[in-house]
Amino acid sequence: MKYKGSEIWILLIVLLGLGVSTQAAVKLPRLVSNGMVLQRDVPIKIWGWADSGEKVNVEFKGENYNTKADKNGNWAIDLPATAAGGPYALKVNEIELTDILIGDVWLCSGQSNMELPIRRVMDLYKDEIRQVNNPQIRLFKVPMRYVFTDAKADYEGGDWKTATAENRLDFSAVAYFVAADLYQKYQVPIGLISSAVGGSPAEAWLSETSLKKYPHYWETAQQCRSAAFVDSVKSADQNRIRDWHNELNQKDSGVNRWSTGDAEVSDWPGISLPGYWSEQNIAFKNGSVWFCKEFELTDELAGEDAILRLGRIIDADSAFVNGTFVGTISYQYPPRIYKVPASVLKTGKNQLMVRVISQSGRGGFMPDKPYALRFPSDTIDLTGQWHYRMGTEMPSLDSQTFFQYKPGGLYSGMIHPALNYTLKGVIWYQGESNTDRPGEYRQLFGDLILDWRTQFQRLELPFLFVQLANLGEPQKLPAESNWAELRDAQRRTLELPKTGMAVICDIGEWNDIHPLNKKEVARRLSLQAQHVAYDDSTVVYSGPLYKAMEVKAGSIIVTFGSVGSGLFTNSLLQGFQVAGEDGRFEWAHAVVLHKNTVRVWSENVAIPTTVRYGWADNPADANLKNKEGLPASPFSTNN
Repeated sequence: MKYKGSEIWILLIVLLGLGVSTQAAVKLPRLVSNGMVLQRDVPIKIWGWADSGEKVNVEFKGENYNTKADKNGNWAIDLPATAAGGPYALKVNEIELTDILIGDVWLCSGQSNMELPIRRVMDLYKDEIRQVNNPQIRLFKVPMRYVFTDAKADYEGGDWKTATAENRLDFSAVAYFVAADLYQKYQVPIGLISSAVGGSPAEAWLSETSLKKYPHYWETAQQCRSAAFVDSVKSADQNRIRDWHNELNQKDSGVNRWSTGDAEVSDWPGISLPGYWSEQNIAFKNGSVWFCKEFELTDELAGEDAILRLGRIIDADSAFVNGTFVGTISYQYPPRIYKVPASVLKTGKNQLMVRVISQSGRGGFMPDKPYALRFPSDTIDLTGQWHYRMGTEMPSLDSQTFFQYKPGGLYSGMIHPALNYTLKGVIWYQGESNTDRPGEYRQLFGDLILDWRTQFQRLELPFLFVQLANLGEPQKLPAESNWAELRDAQRRTLELPKTGMAVICDIGEWNDIHPLNKKEVARRLSLQAQHVAYDDSTVVYSGPLYKAMEVKAGSIIVTFGSVGSGLFTNSLLQGFQVAGEDGRFEWAHAVVLHKNTVRVWSENVAIPTTVRYGWADNPADANLKNKEGLPASPFSTNN
C-alpha cells in the first residue's frame, strides 16, 4: 500500500503518540500514597520507579523538583524540611496524591504483642475506644511477607488508614496508644508503620549482612533461598496436618451427633471448669473432647442477643448453642468472644456444647479468664460443673514449619521496602520467641538495632523497646529463669545510644502472653520517646536501673540510675536475691539507704558476691520503684 505525503506525516504522528503512551508510567511505592504522614523538620525523600532516563517532576507546596530515572529505573527526590502541618497535595508527573500530613513517623515492629489490635483490648478500654476519632493519627499496616532471595523494593499491599470509627479497631493497640499520648503532648500528626508478625523471633528481622555473624542462622537462611525446599516442606506440613484432622474427624464419636442441641449428657462424667483436664486426673492427652454446659433462661433473657465469652481454650474450639454453630478459633491465644443472637436462645433449658481439639501438650480452659453468657441486662456464669466426653484420642501433632520465623525473611519482605521512608524512630515489642535461647539475645538484639540504623542510614535512629512482661505462676524459691535472663539482656542493650526501654514486669498477666493493659505499656514507651527522641531532659522516663554494686560488711550496696526524684521508700522491698561464691541464691532482705542506693543481705550468705532482682518468669513480689511509680528493671550483677 502506498501513502501520500500528508498521510505519511499523520502516520508518523500516530506512531510517535503510540510510542509515548506505551512508555512505563512513573510508579510510586505503596508507602508514598494518599493519606500518608511524612516526617517533619528533615528533608523528605520521595522515590519510585520509571523507564531509564525518564524525567520525573515532583510538585509540592507550589514548588517543582526535577530528576531522571537512572539506568535501572530508580529515581528519588529530596524535598526540603517542612514543619508539621497539612493536609497537603503532592504530584509526581501525572500522579496526584492528597490528604498528606507532615508530622512524626514511627516504625512499629516485633511480634504479636505489637501486632495485637485494639479490638482485642476492648474489655479494658471499651468506652474510650468508642470515642477514638483522630484523623491526625494514621497507620500503614504492612502485609505479612517473608523473602529469602532478593530483598523486596515495595510492599504487596497496604494503605494509610486514619484513627477513626471505621478503622480504629484494626490499629495496633500499643502503637495507637503511643501515638495518642504523643499527639496529646506535641499536637503534631503521628504516622505509624505497623510491621509486626506474631511469634516472630528477632533473627527473622535481621538483614543478610548481619545474619552472616551467626553461621547457624545464615545456613538456615541460605537453605530457604531454594523455592523447591520451601515448597516441599510446606506441602509435607499441609498434608500431615490435613491427614491428622481428617483422621480426627473420622474417629470423633461426637461429630454431627453431639452438636445438634439435643445430646443426652446426664451420663457424661463431670468436670470443673476452667482448668486443664490433666489436673483433674483425666489420662486423656491429645485429640478431641466435647464439653457441655446446660443453663436456664427466663422469657426476658431468651429474647435478647448475647455475647458468649469462653476465655482462652487450648488449643482449638468450636462452640454450639442449642445446635447452632456460634464460633471457632483455631489456636490458643485469642480470647473467645462469640455472638449469640436471640433467635438461637430459648426459654428454659439451653445447651452449650464446646468441642475442644488438643494437638500437643496439655489441653484445657485457661483459668482466671471470663466464662459467661453476657446479656445487656444480665450475665449467666458458665464456670463450675460441666459434663464432658472424649471424642477420640490422637497422637500428638508435631508443629508445622513457619517460614516467616526463619532468619532474615521478615527483614527482606517487611522492613527493606521502607528504608527510604524517613522516621522519627522505631518502637519494638518482641522477645517472647527468643526465650528458649536468652544467652544470645544480648548480642542478637544489639545487632538488630545497629543493623536497622545502618540500613536506614541513621546511626542514632531512636530505638524504643518493651521489656518482657511477667508470665506464669509465681515461684516460691529462687530459681533460674530464661525470661529473666532475656529481660536482663534487654536491659543491657541500653548501653547503645538513643535507646529506651519500657519495663512492664508489673502489669502482665500470669495466664496470658498477651496482657491487655496496652495503654500503660504505651504510656511508658511515650515517656521513653519524650526523653530519647524528643530530647526532653525534664521528663522522668524510666524506673530504677542497676548501675553498680559494692560488697560491704556482709551485704551488698546497690546503686541505681534513673531514680527520678528518688527511690520509693514506703514499702518493704521484695524480689531481691543474693549468692556467694557457690552461686546458690537465697531470698534477701533489702532496704533503701539513700535516694539511689539499696542495701541487700541474707543471713544465709555470709560473704555475698552477686545480687539479682526480679529474677523469675513472673517476679510478682518485686516492688522496687521510684517515687514517680515507675518500676525497676529486673537485673543481675553477673557480667
